[in-house]
Amino acid sequence: MNRYPFSFACPVCQVPLVASGETGLRCPSDGHTFQMEDGIWRFLTDERLEYFHRFMQEYETVRQAEGRGSPDPAYYRALPYKDLSGMRQNDWNIRAISFRALLKQVLQPLEETRLHPLKILDIGAGNGWLAYRLAQRGHHVAAVDLMTNLVDGLGSYKHYDASYIPVQAEFDHLPFTSSQIDLAIYNASLHYSISYRTSLQEGLRVLSEDGTLVIMDSPLYHDPKSGNQMVLERESQFKHRYGFPSNAIPSENYLTFVRLQELAVELDLHWRFMTPHYGIRWMLRPWIARLRGTREPANFILITDSRVR
Repeated sequence: MNRYPFSFACPVCQVPLVASGETGLRCPSDGHTFQMEDGIWRFLTDERLEYFHRFMQEYETVRQAEGRGSPDPAYYRALPYKDLSGMRQNDWNIRAISFRALLKQVLQPLEETRLHPLKILDIGAGNGWLAYRLAQRGHHVAAVDLMTNLVDGLGSYKHYDASYIPVQAEFDHLPFTSSQIDLAIYNASLHYSISYRTSLQEGLRVLSEDGTLVIMDSPLYHDPKSGNQMVLERESQFKHRYGFPSNAIPSENYLTFVRLQELAVELDLHWRFMTPHYGIRWMLRPWIARLRGTREPANFILITDSRVR
């Protein structure tokens, strides 16, 4: 724990935690205890584990069926630039372009103005590829996710040769004390939120006064009807392939520009939109959709807000 300068707080009441044995933490207010198991800090209470059980089970079923992950550490260390399995290279191409935009537009400017390693949250870390890349640059990184499996979850930290701290927790109850994080990144994950306002409020709570919040690789639409249609299409596909629609929790599922503007007003945010260049074919997708009379394709735009006013 001392290797990472994060101050942990109770995810239930936000009171700072105190040490309890060699691998435990305890809340002095409500008595909840939390343990590090297999190198992962576990900050879900039994009640919240039960709440997320079906969602986690279905999510892992889908990801396993899609052939995610690999027993080879080289697979993980090559991400996002190469998918050595050869199964999802197109998806990782998009992630690689988004990551380059994150580096150029957000991370490098922060590195140039700060004279110390950043404290970063990778929220929705999955297999930890982003946490790994940030740790390689010398930053202190906590990878936050619900999944802990060794293939596509937090347990994948074992495949990497740069250290970060895996944290099992939920977006709306981050186990960190307030005002300490320099950069909080929702890594292809904000659309899983049940309430964007609640999740973003929690992200803003843990940010330092001059911290930066980033939304990366969440589907964004102009027309909410297209977003709704995307959800229906996905649920239909999942029900056909896996026997369930994968909607165990009522996620918001997608963003719209109007929804982002509402959140900006409600939370005093000042969004900055950066569109990575995904190539000519990607740029032509809206035009092709109009010609074919199909729904608007999702946009993937880097969205940031800085606490500096």
